[in-house]
Amino acid sequence: MTLSLTVHGAGRTVTGSCLELRHGKSRVLLDCGLFQGSRTLESLNHQALAFDPQSVDAVVLSHAHIDHSGLLPRLAAEGYTGPVWCTAETADLLEFMLADAGRIQETEAERRNRRADRAGDDAFQPIYTEADGIAIWRASRPVALEEWFEPAPGFRVRLWNAGHILGSASIEVEAGGVRLLYSGDIGPDNKAFHADPESPAGFDYVICESTYGDRLRQRATIAERRELLAAEIVEARRRGGNLVIPAFALERTQELLLDIAALSASGRIGNATAFVDSPLANRATGVFRKYASQLEDTGGADVFGHSAIRYVNDVTESMRLNSVSGAIILAASGMCEAGRIRHHLFYNLPRRDSTILFVGFQAEGSLGRVILDGAQRVRISGRDVAVRARIREIESYSAHADQGELLDWIAERGPIAGSLFLDHGESGAVETLRSEVQKRGLASSIIIPEIGETYELMPGTAARRTATGSAELHEAIGRDWQNSYADLATSLKRRLVAIRDARARQKAIDEMRAVLDRYSTFREDRKHRNQRD
Repeated sequence: MTLSLTVHGAGRTVTGSCLELRHGKSRVLLDCGLFQGSRTLESLNHQALAFDPQSVDAVVLSHAHIDHSGLLPRLAAEGYTGPVWCTAETADLLEFMLADAGRIQETEAERRNRRADRAGDDAFQPIYTEADGIAIWRASRPVALEEWFEPAPGFRVRLWNAGHILGSASIEVEAGGVRLLYSGDIGPDNKAFHADPESPAGFDYVICESTYGDRLRQRATIAERRELLAAEIVEARRRGGNLVIPAFALERTQELLLDIAALSASGRIGNATAFVDSPLANRATGVFRKYASQLEDTGGADVFGHSAIRYVNDVTESMRLNSVSGAIILAASGMCEAGRIRHHLFYNLPRRDSTILFVGFQAEGSLGRVILDGAQRVRISGRDVAVRARIREIESYSAHADQGELLDWIAERGPIAGSLFLDHGESGAVETLRSEVQKRGLASSIIIPEIGETYELMPGTAARRTATGSAELHEAIGRDWQNSYADLATSLKRRLVAIRDARARQKAIDEMRAVLDRYSTFREDRKHRNQRD
């Protein structure tokens, strides 16, 4: 019996991580993540699952980030009753992460259905609920690092420290005579809180993330990173407005708090106050406190209880931040696609005295990426917002290994007897990383899988593709048309007014309408041709 691998997510994109391993009658999922980013990409979460949840024997989870765990509640909603194997830290984080994900799904559905621009549309349904999140969390089965366990008949698995976030792990699998290693997300060297990644060597197949496969970051120590943050805080306060930081609730927020506490204690940022406006981040910080004895770089102090930090949970208190100036506001989500950060962006993006500081990866098509790429206007909750605030970025907070660190990690896993798969990266990143791997001779067979593909895995042999992916899925990956539309629509009148001649202006409008009419007819014709074929 051969082992097969099916890719259900994170193929040429950085979200929706989900791999299915089949051996005989046993089926095991490695991660089950939510697609995040653009509305188009998020629509994939609403499509029918490519597998029957009730046929899955077990899930093995690399870590608690929603792009790796956030579709688990849907499994529970659709009948999955098996275990979710993970580290103890991940299990503790899932209690809050998955319940919060369910609340967000319910709240976002309700909010969209109230929007005036959706009047008359079919009601938007959440893909799962808070109750589903709690149900699947209760199925978590904590297991220690480096200890073998059997999640399903014919499978042996153990977890290794991935150095990415609290509780993160790479997953080693033995099945059908094949040795396989799934990286999960790999942390950079010398990351705050955690030891460097580690795992054994000599596999048939290695599946490695490629988030920063095309980027070499300037290496910065924690002290150097703090100086970069201090400079941004001081300049933001000098301008008089707020410093708004979109921050992932898990890990990124806690790293920022570590540095803000240190900077405040040293007097580098004066009497600045940091408001953590994220109930989820506040709960996750409680889990960090639980495991404080395992965390590096804290000096044994309770950095999360520093007087410069204020935790905001109440919605009314969150709304009061609209009237403040000179504050540091940390809010989720990190890519600005949901949560309270959108509220703070709505009020601060139009302010020339405010600063928006990005400290994490912004996926293609996400609101954060659109802002970072220089959009003059964006659309938030159905409303057009001018971007006048100062936009800044610090890359030193990344929880992902850069290109050099990924290449080192791959080299240390060798020799790779079969194939190296490069996933969890946008097209440019995975293609660049593949080129660098080839130059160094780290693998003879390198595969960039696409969503929907299936591969046959045999000991010591390059993987053989047995099923192709879906073109429709790949069309959903990339810049979102809705953000592009907002940028075009909000600048359209200004651009038309710039055409001095009234007849030329009307001609431009007529030509734009004609283009849309022709394209609509073309799409309908193609649809009918496909149906006939």
